Amino acid sequence: MASEQSQPEARDVQDQAAGDGPAAEHPVGVQKARSLRRRKEIVEAAMTTFANRGFYNSSLAEIADEVGISAAGILHHFKTKDQLLTEVLRTRDMVDIEEAAHGRELVGLEFLRHLVDTAALNSTRPGITQLYAVMSAESVTTDHPAQEWFRGRYVGLREMVQKALSQARDIGELRDDADVAETAIAIIAVMDGLQVQWLLDPETVDMAAVTHRTIDALVASLAPEED
Repeated sequence: MASEQSQPEARDVQDQAAGDGPAAEHPVGVQKARSLRRRKEIVEAAMTTFANRGFYNSSLAEIADEVGISAAGILHHFKTKDQLLTEVLRTRDMVDIEEAAHGRELVGLEFLRHLVDTAALNSTRPGITQLYAVMSAESVTTDHPAQEWFRGRYVGLREMVQKALSQARDIGELRDDADVAETAIAIIAVMDGLQVQWLLDPETVDMAAVTHRTIDALVASLAPEED
């Protein structure tokens, strides 16, 4: 309703109003913590809803209902639904960063072996894996708000895998004429395709095992010829 959209959600209004009282009773830090907590709740609810229903089939009202606030309450924290989607994708990326190699740089084939660990990890977090699969597929449609994000993400992924393959080639683990660009595309395609198959039939599809087999086969096809 128009009246709901014209005012922030009730509890957020209370948080703002609290700032009118004595600073000692309502410190700015407490208000900021409340706001950050509420944003986190909204993002987590949106992540689940977008994964289950897709971006276009999800409404702010149903996301708000999961959090126990109004749609206007969401718009108090995120100005638009597109902005909320951007934050959901950023949060999903941060999960990957926090899980990755504990800050240690992986070089050459060691990085490719880490991709097998990533596939295994994805099989333990179906919600995040489903979100990525649904959003990446939807992003190819005209004017989808996540299209540029996914385009940039795939560019970055190809560069990372290509860099690892180039390192492997430079230290003699692959042939000098190995096509690292094409191989990087193939590895990413297999991993993303496996996610869809696994989501549809998790009892049959072993993402880590198939990723391992695929990378091993590609590396073997590019291995230096024995003298």
